[in-house]
Amino acid sequence: MNRAWMLALGVLVTIFASMTGLVLLPQTQLRGTAPVKDEERDITLPAGYYGDIEEGRKVYMDLGCIYCHSQQVRPEGFGADIERGWGARRSVARDYIHDEPPLMGTMRTGPDLMNIGARQPSAQWHYLHLYQPRITSPGSIMPPHRFLFELRHSAEGLPEDAVRLPDEFAPKKPAWIVPTDRARRLVAYLLSMDHNYEVPEAR
Repeated sequence: MNRAWMLALGVLVTIFASMTGLVLLPQTQLRGTAPVKDEERDITLPAGYYGDIEEGRKVYMDLGCIYCHSQQVRPEGFGADIERGWGARRSVARDYIHDEPPLMGTMRTGPDLMNIGARQPSAQWHYLHLYQPRITSPGSIMPPHRFLFELRHSAEGLPEDAVRLPDEFAPKKPAWIVPTDRARRLVAYLLSMDHNYEVPEAR
């Protein structure tokens, strides 16, 4: 019992050190983080979420995309993310300033999506990929999300964003997929994901 004070002191030091390292120092380092102004294009980045993009982010969370895809480009020397073309630079705290909650992910069964809007700027590509990932990515193990689309076999009255299915993936030819509102919003969110703008802390 004569060493109880040493145990108590050790517990207090551990708590203080943890609080300093995990709360106080990050708060001090990130306190001044703010969006950056791109004078060339007269926009503020990151732009934040609104309208269909904000709703699409909710669909992304609802479908559990976070369980197979990350949103974090690792720095050079910590992986081949930049070499793979997943981003022009590493991710920094500023990239997540509008994210509540941040969707950084826990594993990469599929590729990182931090800059998928820059890599794949075509809504048609995303619709085909969601309907049947093997159309755009042969060998993909991503499950199809056919429930996000209506399948039609007539070109009459098709909306502008309907996409013709390749014949080998059509249950009956010809076939078009018509995205539901959930699909449109999800794709709007994916297309908005472009974090390749320059920030001073990533240099």
